[in-house]
Amino acid sequence: MKILIIEDEPALGSAVRDRVRQAGHVVDWFKTLTDARAALIASSYDFLLLDLGLPDGNGRDLLREIRRDCSSLAILITTAQDQVSDRIAGLSEGADDYIVKPYDLDELVARIDAVARRYAALPDNVVMVGTIRIDLARRQLERNYQKVDLSAREWAIVELLARRPGAVCSREQIEDALYGLSDDVESNAIEVFVSRIRKKTGPGLIMTVRGRGYCLAENTSR
Repeated sequence: MKILIIEDEPALGSAVRDRVRQAGHVVDWFKTLTDARAALIASSYDFLLLDLGLPDGNGRDLLREIRRDCSSLAILITTAQDQVSDRIAGLSEGADDYIVKPYDLDELVARIDAVARRYAALPDNVVMVGTIRIDLARRQLERNYQKVDLSAREWAIVELLARRPGAVCSREQIEDALYGLSDDVESNAIEVFVSRIRKKTGPGLIMTVRGRGYCLAENTSR
């Protein structure tokens, strides 16, 4: 997943960013609501970790803005122990879960995964392409009933395409899903990742649409 972290405490924000990246996610971290709004315009995210007490306002303002747009963005709010009213208000205004500071980083990752599973727990969370089975909820790919090990970025490409069967994803869309706003992207990075996926899954999973991008093979079913 691509996760946006809004946390103004430098030590905590840095630790959270590193731990969430370690769990295999793409992460952008900012410290203010202003930067958060700019990031949401510039990029697409699957998950928002939102601190409520920020230097330029209350995170609930951003929460309400996102939910007014009927966004399917998963949101987990973080609060101090004495902000019970904020936690209740945040949940009623559309947050999916909350965690109280100080928190254990492993618990945070577990809560992120739990919320993400709720969003993925749909009837079409398994995609079949021939003998390849893509389980979006478990973040797992099998070929001929054998699990295929993919790196975090290889999986991100497979997941992006699997969630858009029949649609062509441009190189720019794939780069946006794989990299944070401050990451350097090599010119042939996507081609390299796609080549690695094909070596692991066979050439029939991802198709190249010349001049446009990539898509899953046409024999895709849910």
